[in-house]
Amino acid sequence: MCQSSFAQDKGALLGKLTDGDGAPVIGATLSLEPDRHQVQSGAGGKYSFTDLYAGLYHLTIYHAGFSVLTDSVWIEANQTINRDFTLLPAQQVIGEVDVWRDAHASATPDNLLRSERAAMPMQIITRQEIQLMGSRRLDEILKEQTGIAIVNNIGGGSRSVGVQLQGFSSDYVMILIDGQPMVGRNNGNFDLSRISVSNIERIEIVKGASSCLFGSEALGGAINIITRHGAVEPQAMASIHYGSLNMVDATLDGETSFAQQRGVINVGANYYRTDGFNTNPYLEEGQTSPPYQNYSFQTRGRYQVSAKSTAGASIRYGIRQSFMPKNWGDGWMSRDNQQEKDLNVSLTWDQRLRNDWQTMTRYYYTRYSADEFVEWRDVGASRNSLQFVQQVHRLEQQFAKQFANGLQLTGGVGGSTETMRDQALLGTRDLVTGFAYLQGEKTIFGRANLLGGLRYDHTLDYGGRVNPSLGFNYALTDKLSWKAGVGSGFKVPDFRTRYLVFFNPAASYLVVGNELLQETLTQLQDEGQISEIRQYLVSQLDQDLKAEKSTSYHTGFTMKSGTSFSAELNVFYHRIRNQINPVLVATGTNISQIFSYQNLPKVVNKGIEANVKWSPVSGLDLQLGYQYLVSKDLSVIDSIRAGNWPYNQQLHNPKTGDSRPVQPSDYWGIENRSRHMLNIRAFYTYRPWDTSMSVRVNYRGKYPFADFNGNQFIDRYDTFVRGHYLVNAHLEKTFPKQRLSLRFTVDNVLDFKTMLMPGQPGRLFIAGITYRLQRR
Repeated sequence: MCQSSFAQDKGALLGKLTDGDGAPVIGATLSLEPDRHQVQSGAGGKYSFTDLYAGLYHLTIYHAGFSVLTDSVWIEANQTINRDFTLLPAQQVIGEVDVWRDAHASATPDNLLRSERAAMPMQIITRQEIQLMGSRRLDEILKEQTGIAIVNNIGGGSRSVGVQLQGFSSDYVMILIDGQPMVGRNNGNFDLSRISVSNIERIEIVKGASSCLFGSEALGGAINIITRHGAVEPQAMASIHYGSLNMVDATLDGETSFAQQRGVINVGANYYRTDGFNTNPYLEEGQTSPPYQNYSFQTRGRYQVSAKSTAGASIRYGIRQSFMPKNWGDGWMSRDNQQEKDLNVSLTWDQRLRNDWQTMTRYYYTRYSADEFVEWRDVGASRNSLQFVQQVHRLEQQFAKQFANGLQLTGGVGGSTETMRDQALLGTRDLVTGFAYLQGEKTIFGRANLLGGLRYDHTLDYGGRVNPSLGFNYALTDKLSWKAGVGSGFKVPDFRTRYLVFFNPAASYLVVGNELLQETLTQLQDEGQISEIRQYLVSQLDQDLKAEKSTSYHTGFTMKSGTSFSAELNVFYHRIRNQINPVLVATGTNISQIFSYQNLPKVVNKGIEANVKWSPVSGLDLQLGYQYLVSKDLSVIDSIRAGNWPYNQQLHNPKTGDSRPVQPSDYWGIENRSRHMLNIRAFYTYRPWDTSMSVRVNYRGKYPFADFNGNQFIDRYDTFVRGHYLVNAHLEKTFPKQRLSLRFTVDNVLDFKTMLMPGQPGRLFIAGITYRLQRR
């Protein structure tokens, strides 16, 4: 929320625009956020905004041939603010204007921790970029970003979809909304399509071990979703989209201030449905990606109780329902029903004290439930149901202070209680965690910025762990800067890997939590359902799982030439110890495969990431991103060198029939990781016609799908998903006077599909209309 005046009357902003020689600039477009006011400069370069509510606004000025100018403006009631601006040529080299980024970064009212204080690289996706992409769900936005892939976990079923970040699977990437962690994962994956982008202000992505900033689950990174807030004047928006697969996306959103500008509230609702789609040619009836309906509601508000105290609250509720029959032929049919519910409640108390001290008390409650039922209808019909409830209570006290010498400190203490109830757990399990942290930032030597922090997490079962981080950014010249950082991560085994016993009838496999493995195998043996036990593995697993630990290193260079060009090159190295991984421990008579979990001694994700942004002319933005990734389990290489079974089997070429001994170089890497990923994007806005468009090309190199020859590691002869291009395009025309926007989107223009990617639909056409209502 913007700090607002207590008065009811309005203010104004006026001034003139000139170029570097003092000549007036006519026809420039000026925009005020968050209330979307827009005017053009007239004769003499003069402009004016009238009838403005008191509060903080962000001003952006565009004109062909000039660099985009951004600034922050405070409007007082009953006052006229005079501000003149000088626009610089687009190609003129100047220092980057950071006002816009800083204003956005500090405009998160419910959290004193700032993501940019992480020692790891950070990326921000703005609301403007989200609108230009024309995407509707969060997964559609993220899969077009450098270093990120949205992957399906076939073993977890058709609904097991998650994000992969620089080689880290979804298990190790924390998802947050307004700084609070989300729960509810399927086989470790958090399905990002549950979240609509309609109410998102920006998305913050931290790549690398971020436990120091966000806690233990951020072993490989974090994605923080910041929702809209801070309306100055009443406004509302209605939007509806319809497209292929009978997709419907309808949104209602409204926000207003109240109590003489002392409070602000935002309310939004979204409905989304799709018929789903099928990418498997062997499926006679049904879908590989299920049809579903998704309803979500969110409200967020803040109220200034006094000059130094502000209360805040937010509520988000979502429900998803789906039903999917399948026919595999020869009498094999199934029906699959699932319902998910998601509730998040957050309460905050923001208190400003003397001597630049600020404190914030935060309480957070979240509850996720899933009710799934699968039935096979054949000669030997079987059923499987899953009722799962997870809830978290979390209390945190934050504080922040900025010292006269430039040192900025943010700290906090807190604790949480997590409860999981599952029919397979034979009861309810609790996990109690306490934590404390301290983050600091300071500019030294005039050109260097130092970031650092410590976080201590303690659990009753696994004790405590300190996670430090350190980052350094040095301006070598006015255009070139060097940065480096190191961070650590820590993650205790969750309920799923320790206690969950889950049977998937579709794939005919059983997954048994590590601490229930022995008694489950004994029971199955007594019932005559075991055909083979890999006793050497079971003996290794006769101990509790260890906590996972990671250390991330990165270094790179950033070059900026004015506001029209920037390039970034970053080298990263992530080392994970005791990574928890599923392993086949037995085969059964009725159940084909039985899995449990083990710790892998050492896993490495390493590579290079590069990003280039260039604005050759006003309104045109060109972007290029590339990632090279090597992701390997180093214990596999050690086992190949040692000749351990089954890694010592002959490597067989199915095309020639030749066989030869295995070499360490034959190990390709971990499943679902591409060596090469590339994206090229073009965004263009032609302001005289109020029209914007974008074309984005995303390439993902081939990646391993599964071990085909049974030697327990990925080699060149196993099953791979071929390299492919996904091309997306978006066109939008706005009618400012009518407050209308018309959109047309084509996703997957080349119609790429494969049965090995059950979550990737073919070509989609979507059209939409938006109407905005704003009181003037």
